[in-house]
Amino acid sequence: MLTYLEVMTTDFGLLTTAAGKWESMAGEIKKVEDHYGEKIQKITMGPDWTGLSAGTAQVNFAATRYEYAAAQTQAKAIAALLRDAHGQFVDLKKRLDSALTEAVEAGMHISAEGRVSFDWTKLTPAERSAYRHDPDGQKSVADAVAKWQRHIDDRVKAVSDADEGVKIALDAVVVDSNKDAFGKGNDETLNGFNGGAEKDIEVYEAKHAEDIATRINNGEKVSAADYAELDRSFRDNSGNKAFSQTFIGGIGADGTIKLANSLNDRAHSDDASKRGFYSDVNKGLANTLGTATKVPDFKDSEGKKLTYGTKAYQDAFAEWSKTSDSKFYNDYMSDLRKAGVGRYDLDVAGDKISVGTGHGQEIRGYQALTTLMQQGSGYSPQFLGDLTDDMIAAERKDKNIWDLYGSFDGKEDGWFKNDPVDGVLNLMSRDPEAATGYLDPKADGDKNRLEYLLKDRDWDTVNTTDWRGNIETTGKDESDKDVRTGLGLALEAATTGHTPLGPNQDPWPATPHTEAQARVMHGVIGTLGPDQSVSENLREPLARALSSYTADTHEMLAGLNSKYVTATGTGYFTQDGDTHLAVSPKDLVQFMRGLSEDPEAYGTLHKAESRYIGLSLEQIPENAKGAELTNPLNKAGTALGAMAAIREDVINDGRMAGYSEADWKAKMAYHVIGGAVTPLYFTTAGGVSIAFGDSIQRGVDTWAWQWGNEMKAAVDAKANPEIADNYLHVNKQLPILVSDWASGRGGIAEADVEAYTEHALSGRDRGTGTAREYLTDTTN
Repeated sequence: MLTYLEVMTTDFGLLTTAAGKWESMAGEIKKVEDHYGEKIQKITMGPDWTGLSAGTAQVNFAATRYEYAAAQTQAKAIAALLRDAHGQFVDLKKRLDSALTEAVEAGMHISAEGRVSFDWTKLTPAERSAYRHDPDGQKSVADAVAKWQRHIDDRVKAVSDADEGVKIALDAVVVDSNKDAFGKGNDETLNGFNGGAEKDIEVYEAKHAEDIATRINNGEKVSAADYAELDRSFRDNSGNKAFSQTFIGGIGADGTIKLANSLNDRAHSDDASKRGFYSDVNKGLANTLGTATKVPDFKDSEGKKLTYGTKAYQDAFAEWSKTSDSKFYNDYMSDLRKAGVGRYDLDVAGDKISVGTGHGQEIRGYQALTTLMQQGSGYSPQFLGDLTDDMIAAERKDKNIWDLYGSFDGKEDGWFKNDPVDGVLNLMSRDPEAATGYLDPKADGDKNRLEYLLKDRDWDTVNTTDWRGNIETTGKDESDKDVRTGLGLALEAATTGHTPLGPNQDPWPATPHTEAQARVMHGVIGTLGPDQSVSENLREPLARALSSYTADTHEMLAGLNSKYVTATGTGYFTQDGDTHLAVSPKDLVQFMRGLSEDPEAYGTLHKAESRYIGLSLEQIPENAKGAELTNPLNKAGTALGAMAAIREDVINDGRMAGYSEADWKAKMAYHVIGGAVTPLYFTTAGGVSIAFGDSIQRGVDTWAWQWGNEMKAAVDAKANPEIADNYLHVNKQLPILVSDWASGRGGIAEADVEAYTEHALSGRDRGTGTAREYLTDTTN
């Protein structure tokens, strides 16, 4: 491995000098070849030399002429490789120089050997003393030094990786590739010049990696050094199309799946010390697959990127599919359709059942491929969509194609994606454009993907067994605990336009949406709403998604805005450049009821609604009178009244997914106050923190702050649900919200505050009553 000092002191310009000499050599050899052809080889072609010796001479002279040509090809290829190496080294050296500059600007000192230390000379004596006597300061310095050391070491390692790739290419470019069955070729020698020399370093690296992968797949003994080289090749060529397509195309879909399974067997073996290494190699393989199958971005006439799933994108993809550039993609997808339904060995599946039915079971290729892909990134939306369509086509022919004995969920076995469709949907959630484009009802023609996934698909992939006496038989299919997890996350991404939210992130109730996102949400609500029940692993992601539409659901629950009524058929309408979701209030309430079987999902919906009420009240103009003032208050009451009816229905129904009434209330309560008890602070999608003005959040935070303080003071489980009942009661929350809003306006008489509260409470009655009717009416 190269050292920091070697990287910093090497004159990379010598590579281009050498390249020039190799090119000159090719030119000189060309002169010799021309002279040989005209003055020597030509003798064997004339009529004056005949017989056996003439035939032998023709063969040998042609071989010599071939060698002259091959020598030129080899010399030019070496020159090209040296120039390629120079370009790589110069670029990587620039990145190292940038890292050094950034480190120095951050207060670091870099030694001649590349060791990082804190530059104390930049501090005043007082500052140095303060740091050295402050444990926290010392730790922050140590952490910063370690971070910059890793960064610079990584930059040096990148140069070293590239250097190893150059060595592989230079070793391979001089190997004679023109061989026949006897080890010779047109040059009539065993080790002639390389007439098939390549000019791309990455192609040689790919072929070298392909050789290692093939030996692994064939069960041959492969050294630790070979595995390390495979890891280096993937790491060094991350994002390189030439390497990726040469390697993936070389081993094919079948080889990709076998290699992934072999690496996974090693990564999840009993030897814990090697797990991280083999996982890294598998990650490199996954990223290589992503690069190889990358479909280019298509642009319109103005240079704007086309969005996956739109008609313009589909037309552009159809045209690209006719070009030579698409050959690799089309060939590989065709290859994958065969390998994807094939059967393969994987220890985690074969060992799941020790004896009896299911023992030694094999997995399908698509299951292995999807498991591999979870470890990588950078897949194009088209590849994810085509892959999912192909898997769905396979399961439509055989609905039990993914069924295996044993469960594959949890920390121990959840890494294996026995449901490959759900696995790829999980990957789509990392790319919202892919999720939206794939699930948009307008984009899938007659495939009806959304309806199929939500309503028609068989999600039970776990085989069970029954015993009748001493005879073991196949039982009823069941599902893993993580069933539909990928679908839920994909739906959240598809309907919001951002990746799924994580811990301590709340959906913002007035998030902007596109027409495609609204169409997906409209389809979800229309499909799941009438059942008033939503699968467990869909509840929280869909609650987060719906909460981002609170500006629209608030209006739909109120039922006063005619635009939302007339647009329920299309699912959305556009006003002032903004897209608004529009669904039947009945479907909406029933959908919210289904989500609310999960207390945290209900808490998400309630928190978002409460926050939006704060926003809507602040939007009331100063000195507003009449309906301009009372309508927002009435709508606030209507929305919270509907939420109260949903809460009441869940508790009285008893269908709470295993929660007791007290547990449901307590979990919901903690979720609502979580993140809201710190005023003026809000975390949005992607971890972006935004501080809002006091007037926007004050009402919600005051209510949640009071509630949270009482929750924290209650030490027994019984008291928490009682406090939740108290603060969730509309008669408690609405007066707090209205009073706090009014106090922010100043000068509003107490009698007027009471009158405004009455307007809100009258809306409560309407909202509660209407929602109750929807929840008791199960007709469609």
